[in-house]
Amino acid sequence: MPRRWRTVPTERTLLAVVHNVTAATRLLDVLPLFAGDPRVQVVFTCPDSSAFTRGTEEYLAARGIPLEPWEDVVTEDFDWALAASYGGDLQELRAPLTVLPHGMGYNKLLEIDNRKPVFGLSEQWLMHRGEVIAEHHVLSHPEQLARLRQYCPEAADHAVIAGDSCLDRLRDARELRESYRQALGVTGEQTLVLISSTWGQLSSYGSGPDLPSRIARQLPLDEFAVVLALHPNIGQGHYPWQLEMWLRDCQRAGVIVLPEEDLWQPAAVAADVTIGDHGSVTYYSACLGTPVLLAAAPHEAVDPDSPVAALLRAAPLLTDENLADQLRTATQPPALVAAAELATSVPGQSAALLTDLGYRTLRLSPPAEPAGFTAFPLPRVQRPEPGAQWIQVRGDEVTRFSAETADAHLVVHVDGPDPRLLRRADIVLGGDGFPDPGRWIALTLAEFPGCEWAACPAGPGWLAGNRDGLVVSFTGTDLPQAVPSLLYARATLGLDFPEQLPFTAGARKHEVRLTVHYG
Repeated sequence: MPRRWRTVPTERTLLAVVHNVTAATRLLDVLPLFAGDPRVQVVFTCPDSSAFTRGTEEYLAARGIPLEPWEDVVTEDFDWALAASYGGDLQELRAPLTVLPHGMGYNKLLEIDNRKPVFGLSEQWLMHRGEVIAEHHVLSHPEQLARLRQYCPEAADHAVIAGDSCLDRLRDARELRESYRQALGVTGEQTLVLISSTWGQLSSYGSGPDLPSRIARQLPLDEFAVVLALHPNIGQGHYPWQLEMWLRDCQRAGVIVLPEEDLWQPAAVAADVTIGDHGSVTYYSACLGTPVLLAAAPHEAVDPDSPVAALLRAAPLLTDENLADQLRTATQPPALVAAAELATSVPGQSAALLTDLGYRTLRLSPPAEPAGFTAFPLPRVQRPEPGAQWIQVRGDEVTRFSAETADAHLVVHVDGPDPRLLRRADIVLGGDGFPDPGRWIALTLAEFPGCEWAACPAGPGWLAGNRDGLVVSFTGTDLPQAVPSLLYARATLGLDFPEQLPFTAGARKHEVRLTVHYG
């Protein structure tokens, strides 16, 4: 927008260069340090050079950010340009350019002309016709500078160690851990498992797209909650609709699929254990002190001298046997702690260092009270309830699974996607708001000859009935869908139905009030 149409007489213009959605999330980490200053106008553009550019414009538009055409911005002067990736004709910009890493430092190897340069540390990315492209090449730790001197010594004089803005935000958010857990629907007794995947065929998702479903189906639903955070490039590479289709299976197993690209941060803070690969989310989890298990460890995909390579050597591999026990006993080995210490040499200082760098480049004095990083928003993503559950009842202990398991009966909700399971169900559950629950129970038992019990919400509680004509109403628990299984088990064993029935699911104790109407 030309200056003459602006209301606020800004003094400087900052150009944010957005290559893709991943780079956008990192820029939006940092830009609030300057964007609230009425002396500074921020303008966004996209060089359209990334293989994963698709979706970037929509991501920014959803946040009220329009893009200026690249062919226009390269003809204008700006006071500062800020990017979070390399690629495209950045050398054409008419502004001092600062480039941030868009993940945890620079670790990955990319194939170019049959060579494997380290992205962000090699001359293929940093130089154009013998000239260093960026005025400032931001690093988080001296180990990156040592590798930069090895791979592209000409750029070493442009290096600025300014910490890791994302890691600082993650560590600042630890006080909100319980808030994030409850926003995800996780109770205090549950173990929250974060499954993370970077993009590419060597990633945890690329090497096993069934990984989230396979993990969720082995874990008791009331002891564990599973969250999935996928790199944005996965959806862009396959189209979001296709990825959504692939992920429906794991959602049916109870996996919380994070719907937005920047929700992985609160999930990482909330997690008790992370299953991952060579991506930044896995490394950041280790930096937070979270135990890490590797579903993929492609050593050939990363610089062997990088911190992520050290993580791949240090973290234990996930195996298929006794998955729940692996998660219950996961810890951080000392070598993994040491690898995580290479994330930043100036912990907690990135906001101050980047503020100083930015205002010096803009040739402005910093505000009397400089801005800081913002807190991550609450995820507000509820865990999907599996429409089919296999439930074990041992005494007063209820254990629920989203896959077939030994000594369990099948409970299926009428909203379940597979009618074949309804026909196999021992118990059928109905939905909210049925106007005549008693009639629904009677007709459901008639329609499904293999069904022993049917139950649905009724008034302030639930109503359940069996094939022998027994009808029981119950109230007093936040896990009502498990109660018909207790009734089923007690009726099978010939036990009575007490007025107060305590039971345990996971580590959580419940008590339900029963009223037997007739039998």
